[in-house]
Amino acid sequence: MKILVVEDNTKLARFLQRALQEEKYIVDVVEDGRAAIEQSSAIEYDLMILDWMLPVIDGVRVCQTLRGRGSNTPILMLTARADVSERILGLDAGADDYVPKPFDLGELLARVRALGRRAKGSDGVIRMGPLTLDRLERHATLNGNPVDFTPREFALLTYLAKESGRVIPRTELLLRVWGTTYDPGSNVVDAHIKKVREKLGDFSSLIETVRGVGYRFNSEQATSQTWHPPETAIQVA
Repeated sequence: MKILVVEDNTKLARFLQRALQEEKYIVDVVEDGRAAIEQSSAIEYDLMILDWMLPVIDGVRVCQTLRGRGSNTPILMLTARADVSERILGLDAGADDYVPKPFDLGELLARVRALGRRAKGSDGVIRMGPLTLDRLERHATLNGNPVDFTPREFALLTYLAKESGRVIPRTELLLRVWGTTYDPGSNVVDAHIKKVREKLGDFSSLIETVRGVGYRFNSEQATSQTWHPPETAIQVA
């Protein structure tokens, strides 16, 4: 599950990021409401943890803006406001749940899991032939056997599987999986693809290389009854 934390208190934001990463979530952090709107418009998140009191645009307006744009991303609002009427205001603005400050970390993590289950629905589990990806539990199986992907590898494979059949440029993978428009390391996408393929073993060619463009999840091979691993690289004109 990929989470966006929107919190202008740097110390608290780092604490939340570390705690969530220890639970194997992928976590991005922004510090103001405008950045939250821009980031969530560019990247698909499974959950947003949103502080009420933010610079530039407050949490309530962030909720209203995102819902007005048709976003269904679950939003967990953090608020130091104790009045019931103000909490109702946040929920009416589009928040799905709230946690009052100061909060218990165990309760916050439980609410994160609950919102993940609520939003999971039929889209939470991706099944492609021998491969099953459970986005909420961050669990992958191949022919019924568990495969241990890192959070970033899991996010990369999940995005490819969701967009199966479409050639996805490296730049898009950088944006959607890493949340950046530039390569933060030397061939970071290619290096992660190599690791994912190694863990897929005999099924590594589920991920095709389209030379000079990017990668494609081979949906036809994944769903065929008789599965024959094809070549992993193809040439396009």
